[in-house]
Amino acid sequence: MNLLEKLRGQFRTLSPIKKIVAGYVVIILLGSLLLSLPVATSDGKVTGFMDALFTSASATCVTGLIRFDTFTYWSFFGQLVLLVLIQIGGIGFVAFMMSALSLTHKKIGLASRVTLQNSIAAPQLGGVVRMAKFIILMSASVEAFGTALLAFYFCPIFGFGQGLWLSLFHSVSAFCNAGFDLMGVVEPFSSMVSLYDNWYVCTVLMLLIIIGGLGFFVWKDLIDSHFRFKILRLQSKIVISVSAFLIIFGAVVLIFTDISGLIFKDLTWSEMIFAAFFQSVSARTAGFNSIDFINMTEAGKLFMICLMLIGGSPGSTAGGIKTTTIAVLIAGIYSNFKRKKSPEAFGRRFEDSTIRTASSILLTYLILAVMSAIAISVIDNLSIIDSLFETVSAIATVGLSTITNFQISMPSEIIIIILMIYGRMGSITMLLAFSPDKMTISSKLPVEKVIVG
Repeated sequence: MNLLEKLRGQFRTLSPIKKIVAGYVVIILLGSLLLSLPVATSDGKVTGFMDALFTSASATCVTGLIRFDTFTYWSFFGQLVLLVLIQIGGIGFVAFMMSALSLTHKKIGLASRVTLQNSIAAPQLGGVVRMAKFIILMSASVEAFGTALLAFYFCPIFGFGQGLWLSLFHSVSAFCNAGFDLMGVVEPFSSMVSLYDNWYVCTVLMLLIIIGGLGFFVWKDLIDSHFRFKILRLQSKIVISVSAFLIIFGAVVLIFTDISGLIFKDLTWSEMIFAAFFQSVSARTAGFNSIDFINMTEAGKLFMICLMLIGGSPGSTAGGIKTTTIAVLIAGIYSNFKRKKSPEAFGRRFEDSTIRTASSILLTYLILAVMSAIAISVIDNLSIIDSLFETVSAIATVGLSTITNFQISMPSEIIIIILMIYGRMGSITMLLAFSPDKMTISSKLPVEKVIVG
């Protein structure tokens, strides 16, 4: 038995959760090897393994943190590798594999279906293969439509070939909430700053980000209900309501916190409002920026950290603790004030286990982000607010940064890579991946009251 067969045998014995984590790690390593090749860079030089690993992890985890400008440093081959990694990371490699197997009419076993269910965060095992097909079909359709819309802007300026490539790259990156861009063609590391007043391009990008961030299950529910809000499932109602509120509230607070600062200094009122809305949409995991975050006020940075931490919605291309998590926690707080037995929303009651899970997710994200921020602050002598901005950006898979060209030391790079992988997998998935496969049921202990608060 050769080494490959041994590895396959060991992989089959892993639990579905561990298979997903192992699969992402393998994809990141393969991506880093491809990016290390001389053909991947524009000048033909070999990229150091750590830099290639960091970039591959950022792309696969759809984060967008970069060490090099994507357009000027990477060749077309390198950019293509990044695009494939973004697509796999955004949709999920298991969904890709299952869809490919279904096209070959091969029978998909129960173990594979369970793995797929965990990969796409499906609420039930039944219909997961059909859901995977829907995810692939919807992603391809939305990205193709976004490419066509963006081509009307990019092709007349950069020519048909390059313009189409720029359109495709930004469409996939926006839909997958990755934040990678090729605007280095205008100015390196500029992201969308040069297009801050281009309502057409920024609106298309915002729509792609929102569509990707709402989640595939929400869109399936919307289609099945013929876009009638009243008959949507509770999760869909929460996702749509919270997302709409955060977009509007986020824009208002960003203007309030930075209206006297430098980021809106030279903008008209209409440009400022539009830039605030774009950033409010992008901040919750997309990672594009049309304003300079280095000049943002401390209050603005702290609010951006909150937006990034919340992120998108379950079963989407976005990261963060998710909109449903924050909604459940707020409902729990409200129910305590009203002295209700259970938190409620839209005429439905949440399970007690949902409250415990939401609390665990928030606490684990906060602990990891804060402890990592303290470590990076000490290692690289950065302010704690900037360090926290970077760690939350990584664990929420956003990709925004307040550090010029993201120059940090290797230990900090390793911390950021771990946070990106953790954020893409999700806290529950990572905790289950490192827990024993066998469930142990212990007897109930005597109850004793503890005073909290």
